[in-house]
Amino acid sequence: MNPIVAEYLGTFLLVLMGTGVCANSSLKDTYAHGSNWVLISFGWGLGVFLGVMVAGPASGAHLNPAVTVGLAAAGEFLLIDVPLYIIAQLLGAMTGAFVTWQLFFDHYNRTEDPATVKGTFCTCPAIKNTPRNILSEVVGTFVLIFVVLFIAGPEFSADDHPAVNIGLGSVGALPVALLVVAIGMSLGGLTGYAINPARDLGPRLIHSLVPIKTKGSSDWSYAWIPIVGPVLGAVIAAGVYLLVV
Repeated sequence: MNPIVAEYLGTFLLVLMGTGVCANSSLKDTYAHGSNWVLISFGWGLGVFLGVMVAGPASGAHLNPAVTVGLAAAGEFLLIDVPLYIIAQLLGAMTGAFVTWQLFFDHYNRTEDPATVKGTFCTCPAIKNTPRNILSEVVGTFVLIFVVLFIAGPEFSADDHPAVNIGLGSVGALPVALLVVAIGMSLGGLTGYAINPARDLGPRLIHSLVPIKTKGSSDWSYAWIPIVGPVLGAVIAAGVYLLVV
């Protein structure tokens, strides 16, 4: 599979499952309506698991511009490939959010609270405090990227032969999925833990474009925070990784 196509498909699956669990737990008259933050954290984590399984063999399954930037800053990814990866991730995220809207169309139109509707697409702070909101995204993404840089498959080596990374196949996606669940459960309640610019910007664009009966503002005044915060967190994580390794 082409790496760019893999990034698109992986991010599509990630955001479809992630926005899907938000819609399933928040929108009126779904069977899962009223479910708690644990379900949402696991939904996003398992969305990562599916995306990494599909995209991993072809592209490395970044699925996140912050991951792409962080790996490039750490010298683990070619700078020339960064823009195409980010474009594929953004388009995949938009497609995933669009399909979620189509699937839950009737439930969107029965949900009367515009903030609830918007919350199934993109993030917003529980308490609006710009410096702390940025810090939340920086720290959450720092944890994501710093740990990802340490995740490696097992190696097999023998005398007089170089070590060969044998990988874990699909199971190799599990540590990253659990990492996302851990971040969501521990730090996610502050801003909704975008920790991924494409995950927030793509669905926010779809929210602004599609017709929903009780749709309110897409809150573009906040939209820069889940872009800048994750990128800063990724660069800091890459710098610390290079320092300690």
